[in-house]
Amino acid sequence: MLIAGFPAGAWGTNCYLVAPAAGEECVIIDPGHQATQGVEDAIKKHRLKPVAVILTHGHIDHVASVVPVCGAHDVPAWIHPADRYMMSDPEKALGVPIGMPLMGELTVGEPDDVRVLTDGSELALAGLEFAVAHAPGHTKGSVTFGLPGAVGGADVPPVLFSGDLLFAGSVGRTDLPGGDHAEMLDSLGRVCLPLDDSTVVLSGHGPQTTIGRERATNPYLRDVAAGFGSGPTAAPRRGM
Repeated sequence: MLIAGFPAGAWGTNCYLVAPAAGEECVIIDPGHQATQGVEDAIKKHRLKPVAVILTHGHIDHVASVVPVCGAHDVPAWIHPADRYMMSDPEKALGVPIGMPLMGELTVGEPDDVRVLTDGSELALAGLEFAVAHAPGHTKGSVTFGLPGAVGGADVPPVLFSGDLLFAGSVGRTDLPGGDHAEMLDSLGRVCLPLDDSTVVLSGHGPQTTIGRERATNPYLRDVAAGFGSGPTAAPRRGM
């Protein structure tokens, strides 16, 4: 399996291109602010053919390049319906103006083909099976995408594209419109804790980690696992 990732734009949002191997079809995850050139560079480098864009949530730092990327390759974008409005109204999603310097570099709106993600579904794209899990907390429509190990017969660990649910050492913020602390803790417990320790976590911001490492060291995940129910209040959170 090939996963090509890079941080993009003002918020350093991780964009991923996922394919069974170089030279094959691929899926693009979260093409955010100023991600277009990075996407095209990765496509050229690995000789990939995009078939879809899939989105972990609707914040502008994760969707700002959806329209140009989908348009350039004539592919659909998949998003949870609770976050769909954010593509056309990013300021409402954040509760504050984004700011004129950045607005001049953003493409606001929907691509021509938008499709709906549903909890528990298996999304068959580019020869891969993405397990979709609704994981509200950061936003109402946040989702994660899971890939099993041994993809295509290769001996690889399972992968979780966690968006802004789980980061290395932290979790997503819940103080923006649609954010909910209790839902975040529930999503961590329901989506992340059951996964095998070997699962590689590729998040929306920052470096990769594993479920095992976060189970042992992440203060939020540790408290959820211990059943404390509230989670730490002083540990920093990340994401827009």
